[in-house]
Amino acid sequence: MALRPLDESFMSPSIALLARDAPLQSLNTFGLPARAAWFAAIETPLQLAGLIATPEWKRRQRLVLGGGSNLILAGDFDGLVLHVRISGRKLIAENADAWFVRAGAGENWRDFVRWTLDRGWPGLENLSLIPGTVGAAPIQNIGAYGLEVAERFQQLEAVDLETGEGVVLDRAACQFGYRDSLFKREAAGRYLVTAVTFRLPKRWQPVTGYADVARELEARGIAEPTARDVSDAVVAIRSRKLPDPAQIGNAGSFFKNPVVDAATCARLIARHPDLPRYPQPDGTVKLAAGWLIERCGWKGGSIGPVGVYEHQALVLVNRGGARGEDVLRLARAIQASVRATFELELAPEPVILGP
Repeated sequence: MALRPLDESFMSPSIALLARDAPLQSLNTFGLPARAAWFAAIETPLQLAGLIATPEWKRRQRLVLGGGSNLILAGDFDGLVLHVRISGRKLIAENADAWFVRAGAGENWRDFVRWTLDRGWPGLENLSLIPGTVGAAPIQNIGAYGLEVAERFQQLEAVDLETGEGVVLDRAACQFGYRDSLFKREAAGRYLVTAVTFRLPKRWQPVTGYADVARELEARGIAEPTARDVSDAVVAIRSRKLPDPAQIGNAGSFFKNPVVDAATCARLIARHPDLPRYPQPDGTVKLAAGWLIERCGWKGGSIGPVGVYEHQALVLVNRGGARGEDVLRLARAIQASVRATFELELAPEPVILGP
């Protein structure tokens, strides 16, 4: 469908692409139909500055969109979508301890991890094959197989969407938590990340504490893995367990693993001795949401066009023609089952936009 030009009051020669009534189905990995009243593709910070300078800027609700891999569109968006397409990646510094690598926020995360490994800069291998963009990685504090991006993070550059000013935020300022950061709480919607710098260690040690990774390396006969070995193992595990969004729509892990206190964990183990659990440094215990969902009988099940993936109960999939309300209907049913069976609350991991 052809896009109508944006209102002339929003026009600026420094803006690369503006459109009105823009379809978003191809821009979210779940493949959910939705439209944005206004749309701008941001390929440079200068283009964003030009947009912020327009008279209409403060009148519009805004949504920053990267790869759309952690987003559930539950309806149309009556505001301005800022699609981040800022590219570029390079080594900007190094010292005796680390390489410092900077990447544009619009860079594909999977490609970026592969690129660092190709150049002999280890550190991100456990995060291989995670969908999305570089700019979204610190917002979500993505993590997998014993590593969170916060552990390799140096700083990010962003634009304050309220003031138009550029800011640089270090690890402490980002307030990282489990699948959490400043940008999902009090600063939600305030910043657009333009670039991220990572600190990749020269005194690298493999992170292989997760049983799946250890088993995969053992099956490959690898006792002293390189970073590439760990990456290959993670890619193999993820490929077996998780659906490719290009083949079947999904948003990756749909629910966060619940974190409980020791007393709650002990109570659950008394009733469910085989419950997978992962003690945390602060004395809490992380539980496996996928296991909880599977025990409630949802693995492979469906409600309408949305189902629970046959190989990983933590993933909801679009079996064809799903809309946002279909996803929420199944998610709420799963939450109710886990609540009734385990007295635990499952929190969605993706951002849910809409009612």
